[in-house]
Amino acid sequence: MIDFSLTDEQLALKDMVRKFVQAEIIPNAHRYDATGEFPHEIIRKAWENGLMNPAVPEKFGGLGFGITEDVIMNEELGAGCLGMTTSIAVNTLGLYPILIGGTDEQIKHWVTPFLNEPKLASFCLTEPGAGSDAGSLSCHAKDEGSHFVLNGSKMWITNAGHAELFTVFATTNKELRSKGTVCLVVPAKSPGVSLGKHEDKMGQRCSDTRAITFDNVKVPKENMIGQIGDGFKIALKTLDKTRTPIAAGAVGAARAAMEYAIKYSKERKQFNQPISNFQGIQFMLADMATKIEAGRLLCYQAAWALDKGQMKVGSYYASLAKRFSADMAMEVATDAVQIYGGYGYTKEYPVEKIMRDVKLVQIYEGTSQIQRVVIARHLLED
Repeated sequence: MIDFSLTDEQLALKDMVRKFVQAEIIPNAHRYDATGEFPHEIIRKAWENGLMNPAVPEKFGGLGFGITEDVIMNEELGAGCLGMTTSIAVNTLGLYPILIGGTDEQIKHWVTPFLNEPKLASFCLTEPGAGSDAGSLSCHAKDEGSHFVLNGSKMWITNAGHAELFTVFATTNKELRSKGTVCLVVPAKSPGVSLGKHEDKMGQRCSDTRAITFDNVKVPKENMIGQIGDGFKIALKTLDKTRTPIAAGAVGAARAAMEYAIKYSKERKQFNQPISNFQGIQFMLADMATKIEAGRLLCYQAAWALDKGQMKVGSYYASLAKRFSADMAMEVATDAVQIYGGYGYTKEYPVEKIMRDVKLVQIYEGTSQIQRVVIARHLLED
């Protein structure tokens, strides 16, 4: 018989993160959104509560959490502020390539320091000319024997202005496309590394997003994760693990939008009664709840498969979860704004921020259109 219940430990984790969100994130979300300031203090407190690097295995001193625990955390974080969720969760994205493809020595050297203090890492895949087509990288790593010389640029890199290190994907031979890629760990303060401006975004405004330029950056061979040709595979395996928690963040944001809409519909009166009495509003709320539950179940199904090591089916369900939950959250947030009416379109109320924030989930870590490509490819395989 299928058991949909969480373990006692998972329920305790959910409760802990929810309390953290209520105490630290929700009271500060509006201010950080308004200023675009990076939430250093929230990041520090998230690290103190064990929310920053949950995937680091126990043998290296970490919590050893699976994707399911990551989903639990991200749904709760997403209900508070998706911008802060991204700032917190992207650390796992930045470190996963090392955890997936690195040796024990590399993990100890590069990852364990993140357990000792609230350091940040960034995942550097997207380029100005290579977004969805990640196999067409232009950032070039020239093999010079004992080291690589890295030249090129990366775009839309989260936490770039505050990261200690970058996991960078580059090509050693562009003609080989994905087969010529390499994954390199590049300390942020390496000579030749320069940062672009902080992007002034529509939503998720407190998450730091920048371009990075590499100008003749020397990267020792011992900083290579895996071998030449492994980079693209490491990137895909990383995204397989992080897409589902990203989807869970969207579920959390949608849940918050629905909860705000329910509360408002009970308080707002028209025609001498709460608007929640009207069937039109009731149907909107019912559709919200149905979509949110469906998104959550897809996230848990993907997490379950990935935690069981069923990587092929897990990747498929991760794309299903990401595609559905991202689009679903946008629909729910839009309907929440509609229920608020004119008030919902102002910054005085929280639903307009949610609407701006969830839009980005349809774009980053694989657009909704690319997820459809992945899903269709799986369905049409012989």
